[in-house]
Amino acid sequence: MIARKFGRAGRGIALLLLAGVIARPAPPEKKLSGSIAVYVTNTAGMPQMGATVLLFDGVDRIIRRALTDEAGSFLFDSLPAGAYSIRVSLASFLPALKRNIAVQPGMRSLLSVNLAGVLSSIELVYSAKGSRAVMSDDWKWVLRSSEATRPVLRFGPSVTVSHPDDGGSPFSETRAMVKVSAGDQGAVSQFGNEPDLGTAFALATSVFGDNQVHVSGNFGYSAATGLPTAGFRTSYSRGGEGSGSAQVNLTLRQWYLPARVGAGLLSGQRGAAPALRTMSVGFFDRKELAQGLHLDYGFSLESVSFLSTLNYFSPYGRLTYDLGPQGVLEFAFNSGLPPTQFLAQRGEASSDLQQDLAALSLFPRVSLRRGQVRVQRADNLEIAYRKTIGSRTYGLAGYLGSVKNAALTMVASAGAVPPGDLLPDLLSNSAVFNVGDYSSAGYMASVTQALGSRMNLSLTGGSGGALIPVQGVLHGGSGDELRKTIQHGQRRWLAVVFSAAAPRTGSQLTASYRWADGRALTAPHAYLTRTAIFSDIGLNLHFRQPVPWGGGMRGRLEITGDARNVLGQGYLPLSVGQGRRALLVHTPRNLRGGFNFIF
Repeated sequence: MIARKFGRAGRGIALLLLAGVIARPAPPEKKLSGSIAVYVTNTAGMPQMGATVLLFDGVDRIIRRALTDEAGSFLFDSLPAGAYSIRVSLASFLPALKRNIAVQPGMRSLLSVNLAGVLSSIELVYSAKGSRAVMSDDWKWVLRSSEATRPVLRFGPSVTVSHPDDGGSPFSETRAMVKVSAGDQGAVSQFGNEPDLGTAFALATSVFGDNQVHVSGNFGYSAATGLPTAGFRTSYSRGGEGSGSAQVNLTLRQWYLPARVGAGLLSGQRGAAPALRTMSVGFFDRKELAQGLHLDYGFSLESVSFLSTLNYFSPYGRLTYDLGPQGVLEFAFNSGLPPTQFLAQRGEASSDLQQDLAALSLFPRVSLRRGQVRVQRADNLEIAYRKTIGSRTYGLAGYLGSVKNAALTMVASAGAVPPGDLLPDLLSNSAVFNVGDYSSAGYMASVTQALGSRMNLSLTGGSGGALIPVQGVLHGGSGDELRKTIQHGQRRWLAVVFSAAAPRTGSQLTASYRWADGRALTAPHAYLTRTAIFSDIGLNLHFRQPVPWGGGMRGRLEITGDARNVLGQGYLPLSVGQGRRALLVHTPRNLRGGFNFIF
């Protein structure tokens, strides 16, 4: 009755009292951690008991789960410093979500959650260091009505619930995304092919409380072949308290290549277009080794089938040591394909649904070498350090790596390269050429300036491995001769990245430009640490625009656009004799757009 009696004033008093309760000094052993308190009400200001509160880490993995008590409150304590997200849901209300909640050592933050049937919201209303206590546990605060002996509202300790009761249904916290897109061709990056088949979906749900099940798919018709193509991925993890839970996933893909592969490759497959099939079983887990020290690790077992079958084991890991005010130190390694769990953590954290689609769409880079199928694989060892001073974040990273069967996009005239060394690309009318094996080393340094709470400007530069074609005319025309003319060296590069988000419209824009030596191609390398700021070569633009969604239906609609290498930079011409020419391409120009429906 308190909210009805006092209205907004009563709600404000309740928030201040809850702030006092949670702002008591942190124990000495928890000075390196922070906490987030949640206070949930409805539009009338009444506390909501039994609301489900989910705490996500920087990559939107559920790490804590709880129910609010009779006062509508809950406290997540002993949180390592970092960025978190909170999602609050309750039957008959739309869920509320807030991202990028910064937790620093010794900080206690209070989130005011207002659940509504039309527009729920979360607002940060209190934040302070633990040393600035408002009141201690020795005091008991009670709001009373006109009768002095009648308690109206009391704040007490909350209890974590690991198996929330959702009314007996085995499924809860179900979320989904449907993505429809189109463009001139699929995207190709230095990590792998990224086919977008036109229609994709992802669904996540909790089964009997803590069991998290994700299912995603990507299907359509290949623009280059007109044949059906599809990929499916499913993953399972068990949530709960602590630093995280292990995830197991299975990914299946099938893609039909263009019939122009060549008669030599189609022997034994009369009239049939060759199909690329992949199957991957993955494992990912996170362990808290000590206060501020955690390990992300995993592996994948991959099988690639195209004319022959190749099997690989790809382990990876990353150790992060949070030094508090002294910064963050990271060590990482991988063998094989770069793990999408690491690549997805650059910049703003994407949702778990978007991460599922990113993992599903990352095809291995397949090429031919003397008629034999080869898959691009990399071994990398990396170290990085970052430190935040005021509104600026400084980063430094270095790596040692080697790449086997590096694959580059090539556009060549007929007969320029023998069919046994040129594989038609999965996504466009170009092809893939195997440039061989090489080793490289590099470094990068960056500084990011926060321009308010919603804009960031990053300047980054460094040096890395490069592929340098030797100028001249080839006369033999063989793939081996062409590979010998591509030398390995070092080249410097410089990039600027700008990101912004509009508070009212929800618009998000990311723009980047990376300059590199136009006479060389940057060797493929995937930075694994969150310190590294990555950008494709040339001018790149990406935007997301929420669209008002009416009709009483749950969910939201977004318009997305993605443009890579808009200016078409990084194309190296080669002369292969007899008037034939070829182009080596680092990142092909690509324009795509689409709609995302999230509910």
